[in-house]
Amino acid sequence: MSTVCTLSRRAFFLGAAATLAGCATTQPSTKIVPVPQKIRYPITPATDEELAARYAALEDGGHQIPAIPYTQIDPKYYRQRVQDPTGEAPGTVVVDTPNRFLYVVEPGGTAMRYGVGIGRDGFAWEGEGVIQWRQPWPRWKVPADMIARTPSLAKYSVENGGMEPGIKNPLGARALYIFQNGKDTLYRLHGSPEWKSIGKATSSGCVRLINQDVLDLYKRVPYHARIVVHQGSLGTPVGV
Repeated sequence: MSTVCTLSRRAFFLGAAATLAGCATTQPSTKIVPVPQKIRYPITPATDEELAARYAALEDGGHQIPAIPYTQIDPKYYRQRVQDPTGEAPGTVVVDTPNRFLYVVEPGGTAMRYGVGIGRDGFAWEGEGVIQWRQPWPRWKVPADMIARTPSLAKYSVENGGMEPGIKNPLGARALYIFQNGKDTLYRLHGSPEWKSIGKATSSGCVRLINQDVLDLYKRVPYHARIVVHQGSLGTPVGV
């Protein structure tokens, strides 16, 4: 009889312990979720070696892009990261026409800045739009109003298929097409072999960049990115 009681008592305690252990494993565990770090890009001046590599000759899409003699360009027009002066949302493209800069706004209060050439008086565009279309090594299809001013360009008309892509093509290595309210404005962000035009107002309204810079821009700007083009200054530029 005492043996039975001892076994029953032992079974009771073992069963109780197992029940408590089972309850303990069903309690929810607390996980510590790390707080996401805000993205911040460092602003560091480029060395001579970095600039030489940035503007060196390269091959792209079967085309040979020559090196840029960047030392003959005002350093403020070199591609560089700066504090964002625009106040726009990250991902927005902003053109500061008077200062000859194009910005791609980044998270964390910085922007990638490029020196650009802009439209001469009477050919500048202002407003907001979207980058509706992007094209590597585009054909240059001269619009009718430009042909009316320069009839010799008729061979590159839309009807004739435009100019073949290549290093001599005025649209350069990449073109980003600006639309407004669903319509083509006929204004572009594009590369150019004419590096001497950077910082000047010489184009027929489009915003031109060094080919090496437009390759970089193309990688940063997606389809349907918002673009804002200012004819009034954004203020004193930050950076070099």
